[in-house]
Amino acid sequence: MHRNLALEPHHDGSPLYVSTQAPLLGDVVRVRLRIPAVFGAVKSVHTRSNPDREPRYSEASVVATVDDWTWWEAGVEVENPVHGYRFLVTLEDGGDAWVNATGVHWTETLDVEDFKLIAYPEPPSWGRSTVLYQIFPDRFARSAAADDRELPEWAIPAKWDEPVVGRGPETPFQFYGGDLDGIVEHLDHLERLGVTTIYLTPVFPARSNHRYDASTFDEVDPLLGGDEALVRLTAAAHERGFKVIGDLTSNHSGDAHEWFRRAYGDTSAPESAFYLWLDDEQTKYVGWLGVPSLPKFNWNSTELRHRFIEGPDSVVGTWLQEPYDLDGWRIDVANMTGRYLDQDLNHLVRQTIRRTMVDVDPDTLLLAESTNDATLDFQGDAWHGAMTYANFTRPLWGWLAEPLSPALGGIGFAHERVPSYTGDQFYTAHKQFAASFPWRVRLHNMNALNTHDTPRFRSVASADRVPVALGLSMAMPGIPVVFAGDEFGLEGFNGEASRTPIPWHDAEKAEPIIGLYADMIRMRREHGSLNDGGLRWLWIEDDAVVFVRETADESVLVFASRAATTVVLPAHAVPTGGTPIVGDVEFFETGSGVHLISGGAAFAAWKLRGVTLPAFAGE
Repeated sequence: MHRNLALEPHHDGSPLYVSTQAPLLGDVVRVRLRIPAVFGAVKSVHTRSNPDREPRYSEASVVATVDDWTWWEAGVEVENPVHGYRFLVTLEDGGDAWVNATGVHWTETLDVEDFKLIAYPEPPSWGRSTVLYQIFPDRFARSAAADDRELPEWAIPAKWDEPVVGRGPETPFQFYGGDLDGIVEHLDHLERLGVTTIYLTPVFPARSNHRYDASTFDEVDPLLGGDEALVRLTAAAHERGFKVIGDLTSNHSGDAHEWFRRAYGDTSAPESAFYLWLDDEQTKYVGWLGVPSLPKFNWNSTELRHRFIEGPDSVVGTWLQEPYDLDGWRIDVANMTGRYLDQDLNHLVRQTIRRTMVDVDPDTLLLAESTNDATLDFQGDAWHGAMTYANFTRPLWGWLAEPLSPALGGIGFAHERVPSYTGDQFYTAHKQFAASFPWRVRLHNMNALNTHDTPRFRSVASADRVPVALGLSMAMPGIPVVFAGDEFGLEGFNGEASRTPIPWHDAEKAEPIIGLYADMIRMRREHGSLNDGGLRWLWIEDDAVVFVRETADESVLVFASRAATTVVLPAHAVPTGGTPIVGDVEFFETGSGVHLISGGAAFAAWKLRGVTLPAFAGE
């Protein structure tokens, strides 16, 4: 069974189809729909918008016919900050087809699935072309200075080659002593890989190795080298062309945090309003998922907002400025931030954070964690992209992970069980979760094979499927993510066990997989269509998926399989002629179309010519 999507009309939010990526309220944006001749004779095409929740139509006209595709164009006036639209295609035989972000439908569709134009300020231009490298500082590298630091009472020291305690009472306290100067000493490795942004999990003092239980936001943990070490790291990284983003817990602090200690049991403390108390004595409180060491913030407090997220002197603003010069933030547990029972201040918090960042440095990136369906919070008003798992990571695992792997059977993935998927289910799951994001947000969502909160992908998949998964993370819309150690082939059966110290002494042994990562990242960086090109799915079957990323300058055809298979794309699906980029998949053309043949699990990509079209009306 297969699905030939090259037979269907197509539209996405990329520059081939939308005249501007940064419209303002009141602008008329030109949008295009591409319809293959095999779809049938078309009588008319209209857009249907829904400004102020009232339907409005505009008529499209034909602007080009190229390679058996007809391109229709219409104008859409942007009347709301998030302005939805879809296409209505009327065929000569009387049939009506709706085209929205989930595909082609023969009945009326939901507004939430419309394509979207965003009138909010744009993300920084570097965001959509970055490749992100996530570092868990305690486990990345240890400088010589770490030997002289006195350990706190909570820390259980471990030697660098000692196994990680993946589950047990010692897990959050096992301390290896990685520090920020250790990262500086290995920037050559990151340059060799080709990554462009370093994402540091929290660097503030805490009472755990993960540091998500901050005891202050006013200094860098001395165990990491203190404020001066962060200054050295960002300066060295910037000199080499890297960006560096930090990690903030907007949902909670640690119970050792100076604000919480002042407020605990003291109703007169200025910080009393910072937390959610359950008794008048202020000794019982709301914790993240009931965890007492992580008291939850109460964002009704204007003073909390002032100190933490509002203005250049806030926590958010301070670390983006000299001498620290962070290039953005990843916000932890963003989905729960500001939400408790009947309260929902999430929009206030995220918009305030972004307003502060814009005031301090508009060229900073704001990513946020949202574990499941993130679309309602990620409509372009603040968060630039989501660290989420529903639209990429879990569907990918379902398709490529081993059916009998422990993570699929019981241990779970980030608290979720992942079922086994066919290629069609992978495509369907991805499509349904990705469709409700505006295109601009999709380009900034994080495409992670795994993170510090999940098992390592290598622990649940065979070695021959790692290149397939890695290639898809680089080729699909979004920010590719490498969790430090992936390129060494590290494993881990859950999030904590995956936080393994980097085996620098075995770098030579890991050379083949390091080279694989470098090659895939090079593919991403050298082909602009993989950064901001459109995404057009062509072929879906149980064991293979095929799509093309397209711009005016070039197209990249992408093939991924988990088993031996042969795919024959129809002749009109893509331009003729293909230059190999990566992979070992047979590619040849006949009168019947493009033939792609793999002997097993495989990832491959080919460069094709771009899509040449007339300028949009008015340009």
